[in-house]
Amino acid sequence: MKRIIITTLFTLSLCLGCSSEKSDTGKNALVIYVSHPLVIVNPLVDDFKAKNPDINVDVIAAGTGELIKRVESEKSNPLGDVFWGGSLNTIKPKADLFENYITTNEASFLEEYKNVEGSITRFTTMPSVIMVHTNLAKNIKIEGYADLLNPALKGKIACADPLTSASSFEHLDNMLYAMGNGDPEKGWDYVKKLCANLDGKLLSGSSAVYKGVADGEYAVGLTFEEGGASYVASGSPVKLVYMKEGVIVKPNVVSVVKNAKNMENAKKFIDYLTSYDAQKMVNEKLNRRAIRNDLPPSEILLSIDKINVIEDNEDIVEANKQKWLDKFRDIFTSI
Repeated sequence: MKRIIITTLFTLSLCLGCSSEKSDTGKNALVIYVSHPLVIVNPLVDDFKAKNPDINVDVIAAGTGELIKRVESEKSNPLGDVFWGGSLNTIKPKADLFENYITTNEASFLEEYKNVEGSITRFTTMPSVIMVHTNLAKNIKIEGYADLLNPALKGKIACADPLTSASSFEHLDNMLYAMGNGDPEKGWDYVKKLCANLDGKLLSGSSAVYKGVADGEYAVGLTFEEGGASYVASGSPVKLVYMKEGVIVKPNVVSVVKNAKNMENAKKFIDYLTSYDAQKMVNEKLNRRAIRNDLPPSEILLSIDKINVIEDNEDIVEANKQKWLDKFRDIFTSI
């Protein structure tokens, strides 16, 4: 029987302290398309504006998939200048939508986070995690992916549609490699069982997952580290589980939209996001992991050496992404 997909699309246009007039043209404008939570966006944009008071900033927030479609539809007349969000796996196949630009801070990046494509700048790194509502999960053991097949969790797992959510696709990639013991084709048996335990519930946006768990709508959620860490830091009854079967740690990225109307301001914003001050804020206050080599590890997040880090094959992921998305949708809708 085909299940109903729950949609919770989040689209928000914000004008953060800018003029009331449209600012998609003119040397003092900057239009940012962003899929990050506003708790990440607001402090950084406010700081950028304080350092650049002459630039009028518009922020358009939505899911990564929705924003990619928007950039594609606007190719002949770009309305956005910066695309800020999405994982490397999600954005790399769309690299032709963005301008080649190497930030002035590139020399201070850790080697594994250098912009080798030319158009994709790394912003932070975020492991995939399982977010657990401790009051709802109670004594149910949740240490990794295998535990999500527990019948007691049926219908209580928040999972976003990987077609529209970059963080959900990262989880799909992660579970295929982790549950396939390094061979993603061997992980599909697990995906089928997980889809059955989702009980027809699939959310369309990343924010719906961590908010759903934090609000007590779901006992557990498949999300990204910062999405859950902010609630842990605020004292909510939630915890983060780094899957014992293995965790893939990937960067999320930022790029200049090709033929952006406000090109120089877009580059200036990317230089700001990768600057020492911005990355220090990310590291110390925003529950993210910085990509610079001159900052210490986060004191808030679990040390990376305590996580069972595994790797995927980026070439295989890029070549098979659409096939995997189609296969996931076929599995989900056939249950």
